[in-house]
Amino acid sequence: MIPGLVPVWDAPANVAALSTTRRGGTSLAPYDDGSGSGALGLNLGVHVGDSLEAVAANRALLRSQLPGEPGWLTQVHGSDVVNAREAAQAAASGDMLKADACVSTEPGIVCVIQTADCLPVLFCDRAGRVVGAAHAGWRGLANGVLENTVARMRDAGAGASEILAWLGPAIGPSRFEVGEDVFRAFVEHDGACASAFMPRAGAPSKYLADIYALAKRRLAGAGVDRVWGGNRCTVAERDHFYSYRRDGVTGRMASLIWLK
Repeated sequence: MIPGLVPVWDAPANVAALSTTRRGGTSLAPYDDGSGSGALGLNLGVHVGDSLEAVAANRALLRSQLPGEPGWLTQVHGSDVVNAREAAQAAASGDMLKADACVSTEPGIVCVIQTADCLPVLFCDRAGRVVGAAHAGWRGLANGVLENTVARMRDAGAGASEILAWLGPAIGPSRFEVGEDVFRAFVEHDGACASAFMPRAGAPSKYLADIYALAKRRLAGAGVDRVWGGNRCTVAERDHFYSYRRDGVTGRMASLIWLK
């Protein structure tokens, strides 16, 4: 079993979920496990400069714990949502779909997104009819990727009941420095989002942003108020998580969810 985070939330028994860390794979530095011991890492991104053989081996390790091949996406920091079965079929043919979220109503079909500071959000409905996964960087978050995922789940779920969300590991509020453009992108949509930004002393037009708080505001606006997670920091926890903002050249983790 590869190391990973299993969400602690009130998901129904037929929902399974996992968020990987950087530990337990075959990748060399700078994609290693971050401990400084020389142990190998579990990079799952094919686009970050790591050996493709190592990534393939890492994905095979992950695949051994899943009911099927994940529907890997080409993520573009947008707000499009696709069907996870269609994503898996496209990935198998070498033509990955461009999207930042996916949903499924079929057992054994794995929703997956990759991150290395951006926020992974996993979803399910309380009745266990539909699941979803979203990649929420600030652009996607501001442009409605979470709301679009919830809407797609309700459309696909044939009477989906209350939707639950789990916020996976992302850049923490003490490390996420942003500019005026990010502040305005959220506050012009919802003035209450200003509380998620702390002005930086001595740095005009710079803020520390709480991406977890911003996600909760957007989820609440979509009628999702049962939310768990949101207490890790990819930048601070070097020996657990890859972080693009901290390291530049780094790997990618995966957050996955499926119906049993």
